Amino acid sequence: MTTNSRTPLNDIVDATAAAIADNPANALAVFRAAGVPEAAVGSAITTGKHTVRVDEPATLGGEGTAPNPVEVYLAALISCQVVTYRFWAQRLGITVDDLAVDAEGDLDVRGFFGLDDTVRAGFQAVRVTVRVSGPETDERYQELQEAVDAHCPVLDLSTGQTPVTTTLVTDSR
Repeated sequence: MTTNSRTPLNDIVDATAAAIADNPANALAVFRAAGVPEAAVGSAITTGKHTVRVDEPATLGGEGTAPNPVEVYLAALISCQVVTYRFWAQRLGITVDDLAVDAEGDLDVRGFFGLDDTVRAGFQAVRVTVRVSGPETDERYQELQEAVDAHCPVLDLSTGQTPVTTTLVTDSR
């Protein structure tokens, strides 16, 4: 993956910047997903044209036919890191020959199962390892990492505070 600071991707950014300058509302994008149960504890999530299936391993009551929700989160984080590294490498004119990202998280299931209300239901910690190679100096790759960490949307979901509102709609009788 070689990079060049003048690419079609940068043309997209320039066009987007111009559109936002004309009308700041153009900066806002809404993404949607909807889900329904599948099998014992699985679900099917639609995101426009795509369907993502989610399940649990047998040890958690599922059939192990698909990644579980926290694995889907790790996959989303990794894919966002990959995209953001590629984008910022181009923006900064940093050459990246190879890129690989791994992530793992520690989850204490006592929180999910309500066995201990002092334990968070989500990850207690997440570790991301990025391996990058190319002709640049360590300092340039550090600059790239700082740009990615500052601009990766899925990383921001974990490190920032995103307000979430849940609404229950019932059809009770």
